[in-house]
Amino acid sequence: MVNITINGVSLSVPENSTVLQAAKNAGIEIPTLCFLKEYNEIGACRICLVEIKGYDRLAPACNTTVEEGMVINTRSARVIEARRINLQLLMAQHDQNCLSCVRSENCKLQQLCNDENITTQPFEKDFEPFEWNTNWTLIRDASKCVKCMRCVSICDQVQANHAWTIKGTGKRTTVAPSFNTEGAPDMRCALCGQCITHCPTGALTARDDCDKVFDAIADESKTVVVQIAPSVRTAWGSAFGLTPEESDIDLLAAALKQAGVDYVFSTDFSADLTIMEEGSEFLELFTSGKTTEAPLFTSCCPGWVRYVNSHFPQTARHLSTAKSPQQMLGALIKSYFAEQQGIDPETIYSVSIMPCVAKKSECAREDFTDACGDPDVDVVLTTREVGRLLKRKNIDVANLEPIELDQPMQDYTGAGTIFGATGGVMEAALRSAYFLATKTNADPDAFKEVRATKETRVLPWREATFDIEDNTVRVAIASGLGNAEELVNAIEAGEVHYDFVEIMACPGGCVGGGGQPIVMDCEMAESREEVLRRLDSTCKLRRSHDNPDITKIYENFLGTPLSHKAHDLLHTH
Repeated sequence: MVNITINGVSLSVPENSTVLQAAKNAGIEIPTLCFLKEYNEIGACRICLVEIKGYDRLAPACNTTVEEGMVINTRSARVIEARRINLQLLMAQHDQNCLSCVRSENCKLQQLCNDENITTQPFEKDFEPFEWNTNWTLIRDASKCVKCMRCVSICDQVQANHAWTIKGTGKRTTVAPSFNTEGAPDMRCALCGQCITHCPTGALTARDDCDKVFDAIADESKTVVVQIAPSVRTAWGSAFGLTPEESDIDLLAAALKQAGVDYVFSTDFSADLTIMEEGSEFLELFTSGKTTEAPLFTSCCPGWVRYVNSHFPQTARHLSTAKSPQQMLGALIKSYFAEQQGIDPETIYSVSIMPCVAKKSECAREDFTDACGDPDVDVVLTTREVGRLLKRKNIDVANLEPIELDQPMQDYTGAGTIFGATGGVMEAALRSAYFLATKTNADPDAFKEVRATKETRVLPWREATFDIEDNTVRVAIASGLGNAEELVNAIEAGEVHYDFVEIMACPGGCVGGGGQPIVMDCEMAESREEVLRRLDSTCKLRRSHDNPDITKIYENFLGTPLSHKAHDLLHTH
């Protein structure tokens, strides 16, 4: 232990602690802007400066290691004045058009300026121009960038995507797309959106598509149909001060109907459908011995699909052909549902509410269209956007009564719900694969070994083996593209072998998606996962094959899993 003094308080702290860590553990707050624990401790913003007795210069608390007898002052007049000047310099290089910024009231720079009571700007404004293709999924507004480098660090160190780099020196330093690309849409970017959720300002955002939905609702010739992803229910209510327990999917359905939407479904239904198709595909490959050559990789995460196609094209051919739950439900809305309701598919405007930025790109894929050439899903709104849409419609969410989702794709199971959590797709698949292989049900919690735990969250991937009849199934699960890279490299090198592999691009799965509400300096995936796990544990139906609406759609429309019609509508070709 090391003995130090902070603001007159004597402390004994672990060796090799930073001043920032020591202060935090003592309940002493030191403001930061660029700091991102473990990944971006570079002191670039100079907001965390502290005064240390015997030091000529102020030192950054985030990367200054404590020493025996160190006397630190975090609140001296010199520190406060330096912090104020540094913030004003950052403001001079930042477009302060806060009223029209989506991060207003949730911007770290804005918060710091308010906390420091900065009401004047003595320095001349000199920020980069906003030059970007705003039709692309991910938007970078250079005029709001504070050069904190958090986006570069999270993309390099956590996601291993290396989409961003640093260019220029001194005042000309800037963040730019890597690999000498011109930017959107040529970037080798997975569109996971982690750079967005870790940006402290509005420099990185997802394209806002709310106006498209407003126009569709106002168009009387359109039938607006919405689907809501499992992970959305863990977070959408935060925009209205609701807890996850209060943010029921039926309440969101009521709010959307108030906003003018005609029909609302849950993507949990098509997650169950995905299990029937992908589970059947896996069993077919597994029983024929093909998974001894290479595992089947899940394909429900578009960020992972983009990543594997650009980084590991040789592995991409082992992706499941099953479309994602979003795209499956989109295809069924414009076929099965339209037929059931007697609606012309060309008049349907299909909207997805997703925790994911990459879903916006996925729905625009040329191969995800119906027989008329129209997209299966017309537009995707992130969880953040649906909050803005409902506020713009002045919906009093807290005083609404929940309503049931619409027929004929109303029911869903706990297996569909846990799709949003890392390990959820694998667990759901194993629950049904066991039944499809043995014609008997295993306990729903028999495959809980695939779930993330405190011990396994720190590992690049986790693995498990299960016996189904006389066969042993070897599975692996990874979330976060950096972890995915390690796993795929190990598989390709022959160091490990699995039959079935689940990968999600975002750490923790969709609950930690790039389209979820941003809580600065706080990773929310684990607590949001707990919500989905709790919903699964209390659900009356916990296996996808037990969903009565899934049974009906096969009996009345699709035939059987992997049938010709199922392949045509629910699989890539």
